[in-house]
Amino acid sequence: MNYFLTGTDTGVGKTYVAALLIRALRKAGLDTVGLKPICCGDRADAETLHAAADAAISIDDVNPVWFRFPAAPYTASIVESRLPDLDQIRDRYQRIRAAHRSLIVEGVGGWLVPITHQYSVADLAAEFALPIVVVVANKLGALNHTLLTVESIHARGLTCAGIILNNLSPGPDAATSTNRSILEDLLQVPVLHEVEWQQAALTVSVA
Repeated sequence: MNYFLTGTDTGVGKTYVAALLIRALRKAGLDTVGLKPICCGDRADAETLHAAADAAISIDDVNPVWFRFPAAPYTASIVESRLPDLDQIRDRYQRIRAAHRSLIVEGVGGWLVPITHQYSVADLAAEFALPIVVVVANKLGALNHTLLTVESIHARGLTCAGIILNNLSPGPDAATSTNRSILEDLLQVPVLHEVEWQQAALTVSVA
């Protein structure tokens, strides 16, 4: 139960889903913690993961690199005139990975968001070598965004463990009511969960 969570876009609910997973896995008896290697803007995402894991690790371990400028990491690094400390991220990841049986890592923004000029979220995920779960906002356009993201994951020789659909509004419409069945038809990876609007908990099976 170790995953790297990416999204089809920013604002699709990665942190919300990551926190649900962390709480569910801890309830099932695992020592799951969450990492948000890079935050841009406020630190709310990291604080949510920190709380979901009952503060089992420090907030600075959850989030080793924090840019205050609310944009993509590469943009924020230019504005703040400092590079992201990738070695610090790698060190925190290796140390926490060794200490915990279960780890949920949340990327920043979407799959190809630039961290530096030549290094993206996809490159970070490749270094961590965890199965990748794609969080998808269940709305019109989700099919295209999901197919493109999964195609890019596979093109890099990485493992996509599945999709989590996240409903961002209370009422179903033509797209939200059919996206899951179409994705299951088109993709060779499973839809692991469909998170309903304001769902408070997930049920997971742990071997």
